[in-house]
Amino acid sequence: MSIRTRKLIGTVGLLVLVSVWGLFAMALAQSVLTDINGFVAAIFYVVAGLGWVLPAMPLVSWMSRPDAPRV
Repeated sequence: MSIRTRKLIGTVGLLVLVSVWGLFAMALAQSVLTDINGFVAAIFYVVAGLGWVLPAMPLVSWMSRPDAPRV
């Protein structure tokens, strides 16, 4: 698979990941975090805001892998 194809697939995958992650975090915040103190809410929003990075790292490294040499 060429690097251009991997980048196209990875870009679509990242967009889907961020969209689903954001919707899940918002739904969780609205259902569970309604009556908590501000410090716990701030910790949740920091973790939820940065949490998508860990699943995205393998996808980005796959996208940037060089093409196999042609024989």
